[in-house]
Amino acid sequence: MTDPSNRTVRLAVIYYSSTGTVTDLAKAVADAAEQAGAEVRLRRAAELAPQAAVESNPAWAANVRATADIAEASPDDMLWADAVIFGSPTRYGNIASQLKQFIDTLGGLWQEGRLADKVYSGFTASATKHGGQETTLLALYTTIHHFGGIVVTPGYTDPSKFADGNPYGTSHVGGPDTPLDDEARTAAGVQARRVVKFTRALKAGLSAGG
Repeated sequence: MTDPSNRTVRLAVIYYSSTGTVTDLAKAVADAAEQAGAEVRLRRAAELAPQAAVESNPAWAANVRATADIAEASPDDMLWADAVIFGSPTRYGNIASQLKQFIDTLGGLWQEGRLADKVYSGFTASATKHGGQETTLLALYTTIHHFGGIVVTPGYTDPSKFADGNPYGTSHVGGPDTPLDDEARTAAGVQARRVVKFTRALKAGLSAGG
């Protein structure tokens, strides 16, 4: 009989990043999930902004070039995954339009019930400490409720969470000139491992007829 603790978890990390902060968070989450034994797909939401807007910000243009080899997210990634961790910068207390556009393409899968019963979580970044991180993640999780998904957040389940202070998901304060610190990388690891742990347990329970 297969040991449930070794059951493979398929995790999609799907994110949007303009100037690279959320890209770095996505890679940290993906790396931690792989170390926890998950099979990971790292995917970026397609850029919707005009080229002129992108080129007007050197950090934005640099991130577009640096991530050109990361595949764009597709509905197939949602079907493949047992768990999905979404990432987005804050946009006036909500997720970026680029990630919202990707989610809006999933209507057919939602109608078929094919987004339900998966584990979901999220991470974000903002330029200032009170720049909408909590509302951005809560808005994302409202969408997950409509999917019929299972939200797994980090909560205060690890001592390190009392340092970064965000129970909703991994977050980072600062723009492209503020690299991820150890606090954010530790939070990414806590969240990724927790998602993998509970997705693995869910798969074991469902396969056993639970």
